[in-house]
Amino acid sequence: MTLDLDARTQFAIDLARRAGELGLKYFRDLESLTIESKGHQDLVSQADREVELFIRAAIATDYPQDGIVGEEHASVAGSTGYVWVIDPIDGTANFVRGIPAWCVVIACAKDGETVVGVIHEPSTGETFHGRLGGGAFVNGRPVKTSAATSLEEGSVGTGFSNRAEADNIAVLIKKILAEGGVFFRNASGALMLAYVASGRLLGYVEEHMNAWDCLAGMLLIEEAGGTVLKADPKTVLQSGTQVISGGKGVFSKLQALCSGVFAA
Repeated sequence: MTLDLDARTQFAIDLARRAGELGLKYFRDLESLTIESKGHQDLVSQADREVELFIRAAIATDYPQDGIVGEEHASVAGSTGYVWVIDPIDGTANFVRGIPAWCVVIACAKDGETVVGVIHEPSTGETFHGRLGGGAFVNGRPVKTSAATSLEEGSVGTGFSNRAEADNIAVLIKKILAEGGVFFRNASGALMLAYVASGRLLGYVEEHMNAWDCLAGMLLIEEAGGTVLKADPKTVLQSGTQVISGGKGVFSKLQALCSGVFAA
């Protein structure tokens, strides 16, 4: 099992980096990029679709019996119990506007439990990776979540999507400020989760995230010694989950703040 997960992890790292190179080609030629709107503040580009097809083709070659769930194309059923969960470009709103805060996200789940997570940020060349029971790393260096015990000691990442009530996040931000904290948002939930895993952010909270945005980062945080609100393995791939995550010293505070604000 461990050898298999090590192989899957290395495969995902290499694939995320190659997919990131493809994404960068589009990013450097935005003038010719086709962009569409999927809804309020929800964009998709030709780059999203092409990078996802590139990732899917590689998975189909190396792990043809595995399932695939991705943001831009239909799910593929597998027979092994393994499912690859992919977001070709998390942070599309940044990407299409020339803001270099976007990433390639590849996770692998076994029977609903995440066992491999990779988040690659092409603009900085940073690759965050982890596997179940194997720790979390950035460019091969071990990372740990923040040891902070108060929200006054750093920033809390916050996310918002049109699937949640707008007023809720505004109330939560007010509560974070009242605790002496500050909020951080860079429009890429996966990247902010990676920043929690590496101790750059105290925590990250969002009322609802899709599986392809959060599974990799949630695994990284746990492997880096942090705590996450557990997702339901039976529903997370199809329905997503609420995300509350952070270092052990602030998680309970974040959970308390969110419990009075987020929908149950």
